Amino acid sequence: MLTLGFQFRLQPRGPESPAARAGALLRERLASTSVGLQAPAPGGELPVIRIPQKTRLRAEERLKRAAGSRAPALRLTRPGRLLIMGKRPQLNQHAGYTFGKFEPVPLVSKGWKHRKAAGDYFIINNMRSKPPVLPGGEEGEKLWEKGPSFGSLGLCSELRDALDNMGISHPTRVQAQSIAALLRGRNVLCAAETGSGKTLSYLLPLLQAQAAGRRDSAGDDGPSSLVLVPSRELAEQLQQVARLLAAGLKLNVQTVGGGRGMGNVKLTLSRGPIDLLISTPGVLWKALRRDFLSLRKLSHLVLDEADTLFDGSFVDLLEDILQHSQIAAHPSETRGVERKAQLVVTGATFPGGVGELLSKVTDLGSITTIKSKGLHHLMPHVKQKFMKVKRTDKASDLLQMLKELVAEKAGTGMLVFCNSAATVNWLGYVLDDHGIKHSRLQGNMKAEKRSGIFCMFQQGLIDLLVCTDIASRGLDTQRVEVVINYDFPPTLCDYIHRAGRVGRVGSKVLGTVVSFVTHPWEVELVQKIETAARQKVILPGLESEINHPVKKIAPELSKDHQNYQKTRTELSSE
Repeated sequence: MLTLGFQFRLQPRGPESPAARAGALLRERLASTSVGLQAPAPGGELPVIRIPQKTRLRAEERLKRAAGSRAPALRLTRPGRLLIMGKRPQLNQHAGYTFGKFEPVPLVSKGWKHRKAAGDYFIINNMRSKPPVLPGGEEGEKLWEKGPSFGSLGLCSELRDALDNMGISHPTRVQAQSIAALLRGRNVLCAAETGSGKTLSYLLPLLQAQAAGRRDSAGDDGPSSLVLVPSRELAEQLQQVARLLAAGLKLNVQTVGGGRGMGNVKLTLSRGPIDLLISTPGVLWKALRRDFLSLRKLSHLVLDEADTLFDGSFVDLLEDILQHSQIAAHPSETRGVERKAQLVVTGATFPGGVGELLSKVTDLGSITTIKSKGLHHLMPHVKQKFMKVKRTDKASDLLQMLKELVAEKAGTGMLVFCNSAATVNWLGYVLDDHGIKHSRLQGNMKAEKRSGIFCMFQQGLIDLLVCTDIASRGLDTQRVEVVINYDFPPTLCDYIHRAGRVGRVGSKVLGTVVSFVTHPWEVELVQKIETAARQKVILPGLESEINHPVKKIAPELSKDHQNYQKTRTELSSE
């Protein structure tokens, strides 16, 4: 340091010093660059002086302003709302920021496998004020009112009157696309997020077709239309909706389910002719084996909640049922005396074996796939909270949360999901000990005890329902405002269905989903969910499962009526 200081004192000072000459040359070069002039160096050679681009741009901006130019100043965008909010603010993420494909993503749940992580949490805030299947804002509502109506889709006046009595005035995007394709006799695979109105999308064209081609023969020919659903609760709910719609058409709607004995099933099937039969796979398979009914005259076959019907517990029964029916391979085969059944497959998630099984009964090229943009994404209009808790603290944390919710939101529908029937029963005993009124719903209950529980919950006679995944598939839960995953769901598909119990079309409140995270395998699923939320992409493992049976894809329905008419033209020209 002494040497450096000594050398520094030996440097000449004044206007002829090297530092002064370099500064003057730099100023001269900056001025010539800003105005676009080339000034040669004193020695004839052009000196190379590198100026940072930001410095040059700032200098040019100052010169423009000095010359009187009205160049707009730079405006920095505001970060907006928080998409991810957690206990540690440094890991929060604003809604306007998106991580790139190869950019490392910081996760709140990264260290949750460690026991010291208990008490940590993060929240995925809702970024929309309405479900994605509905337009947002006043301008979107006006455009939607000018768009397709049930009348323009070709539905009869009886069905439109029934919809008016139910308080339904305009179809959702999924309903408009599905109704247009089904009325033309096409086989349809409808893949849309939970709560988008898939039930009406197939019930309305099905009932209209049955009214137009009503037969007067005896009931021994079997039902004209068949809807397969995975649970008795969903079958009962579907029966209520179908009978409301079919009242003006004077159609016969019947339901059969397991747990009531085959004698009752035979008696129900004898009340023919049956225009629409709603059934679970197990009882229908037994009825076919005992020749209680035939599917030879079937005109419509609907597989609702396809992800459950195609899993290991139902797939063998479903394959046998499909072999008893004749599926049309072209719209022309759905008309005439020797007509075949029109196939409809609906669901919010789809397993990979859908295409393999459907290819055994029909040509995959005959299926028109209607897929919503929000399929397999996290719902942007539902607030979702994930809490890392100790296994020994789960029950006490749940009790505290329920007591607060009961005090703050009296009369609010709440669902508590467990992964097993044993946990439902045990947790019910705990709630009884603490005086929290509730009901339980799980698959091991007897039919007579299980019947009507969910109807009481829908009617508001019960506010808290402790249940398994029986209540996560297809059931109408418009009054539910809070979903609590006491046991974290085993798969991402199960999480989508459970979270879909809130924020449905027609719900007054968007709702909240709270999940307790305990085990390491649960942490791995939560990390996938958090990563997908931060990157704003499809949940991993679900990207390509819908692509197996796709040969024809119906375009997305536009909000305005002009694009809707274009969509109908494209569908009719296929």
